Amino acid sequence: MSILGYFEDHWAMLVLLIGMEIVLFSDVHLEKKMIRRISIANIMMFLYSVTCYTETYLGNQTEYTVLRPILSAFNYSLITFILVTIVISLFPEQKLYLFFPAIMNCALCFISVPTRIVFRISQDNHFVRGTLGYLPYFINALYLLYFIYSIFRNSKAHKEDLRLIIFISLTSVTCLVLPLFASDSTSHWFNMTIAVNVMLYYVFLLQKFTKHDSLTKLLNRQSYYSDAEKHAEHITALVAADMNGLKEINDKEGHKAGDTALQTLADCFWKASRRGQRVYRIGGDEFIILCIDASEDEVISLVERIRQEVNKTSYTVSIGYALKTEGNSVEKLYRIADNMLYEDKRQFYERTGKDRCKRRS
Repeated sequence: MSILGYFEDHWAMLVLLIGMEIVLFSDVHLEKKMIRRISIANIMMFLYSVTCYTETYLGNQTEYTVLRPILSAFNYSLITFILVTIVISLFPEQKLYLFFPAIMNCALCFISVPTRIVFRISQDNHFVRGTLGYLPYFINALYLLYFIYSIFRNSKAHKEDLRLIIFISLTSVTCLVLPLFASDSTSHWFNMTIAVNVMLYYVFLLQKFTKHDSLTKLLNRQSYYSDAEKHAEHITALVAADMNGLKEINDKEGHKAGDTALQTLADCFWKASRRGQRVYRIGGDEFIILCIDASEDEVISLVERIRQEVNKTSYTVSIGYALKTEGNSVEKLYRIADNMLYEDKRQFYERTGKDRCKRRS
């Protein structure tokens, strides 16, 4: 066992962890609490790599040493705390009671040093599972499954996002399950795999910041331009929506109330959309939905669902849509939908008798 040997085995992971720390502390998007928690998880992964390397070295010796079961208990406990810290870091809305299974696992692992209830080290220095030998794997599996569930629940992902999420999920499960069926040498795969997946998910979050509107969490204007070009051949319709009376809300109730209104309407659009219907906020109170490979009936149903969802709120919107015909570009679809929207807005103000301060209010 040597420091050089440790660096040879874990160099890539160390470079990744240090690089992640440098990036984290220069980040302007993530909350400080999330950055701090991810850093704690990185420190624990470093500690795990050191103790795992030491325990592996002791396991290759012929003579039993009391340090080995202590390190084994520490490693079993640390894996669980790494997983729950990552869950709490990436999904801050989770409650701290999620740490309870990790604390219980830690207590049982260290109790196992004298009682051998989870594992024991035989006199010929072989690792042997005890009565509760698979309990740490079961608890870790629960955390991983919860992590995967949280990713899918929070992502509202489109098809291209799901590819990375599925990859992260499969590799995370594999790195936990593989040591059960392979040699002990695969145990250090956990550390590297989790470190890589945390970095991948961090990159995924940053990508979402560049693709999504910070207020409504819908896709932003740049994403609209990009998708309009990328999916041009498959876009069969475009729906345009514009909030009524945003300026009045901002003037009378303040911009915070206006932001709440936009967030509420964005949620309505998201709930109304279906597969292949991508929702964008392209300006102050202007929204667009690109419909990919959608029929006319599906587009009309979308508009009806939007109106139904918005009717549940205290706000109103004007809507226009356009169906693609041969030779129509996305730009022309937008102009047609915008003209219909403008007429819908004109009728709204005539019907309600409200003052119209500007075209887009």
